[in-house]
Amino acid sequence: MSRAFSLSGPEMLFLAHCLAVVVVVRLGLTLLSYNRIRGMVTRFDAREPADIGDLRRVAWGVAAAARLVPGASCLTQALSGQYLLARQGNASKIRIGIERDTGTELKAHAWLVSGDHIVLGGSLGGFNHLVDHGQ
Repeated sequence: MSRAFSLSGPEMLFLAHCLAVVVVVRLGLTLLSYNRIRGMVTRFDAREPADIGDLRRVAWGVAAAARLVPGASCLTQALSGQYLLARQGNASKIRIGIERDTGTELKAHAWLVSGDHIVLGGSLGGFNHLVDHGQ
C-alpha cells in the first residue's frame, strides 16, 4: 500500500482502472458463465501485437489490482489483462492447461499470452496445454 503513494497520477489512474476491471471480471465469473465473460472481453477488434511496454504495464496493473480482490484467480487475471489489451487494439489469447502428475487431483491454470510473451500466469512448465481462447 505504501507503494501506491509513490505512483504518478497516470499510474494511479491506470491502477484504479485495472482494479475496476478485475472486480467486474471477478463478479462476472461468479454470476455468469466463462463463455459469456469471454465473449464480452473479446468483442473488440484486437489485431495488433502489443509492444513490451504495454505488456509490462498491463501485467503490473492487473497483478497489483488482483492482490486487492478476493478470489481473483489466474483466470480472472488473464481475462482482465486480455480486456485491457483488447481495448488498446492489442491481440492476446488465454491459454488454459492442466498440471502434470497431480495424481487424482485436477489442477488447471490460465495464462495470458500475447505473441511470444507470457503476460500473466507465470511459467508454462509443468502443465499440459489444453486450449487457447482469444484473438
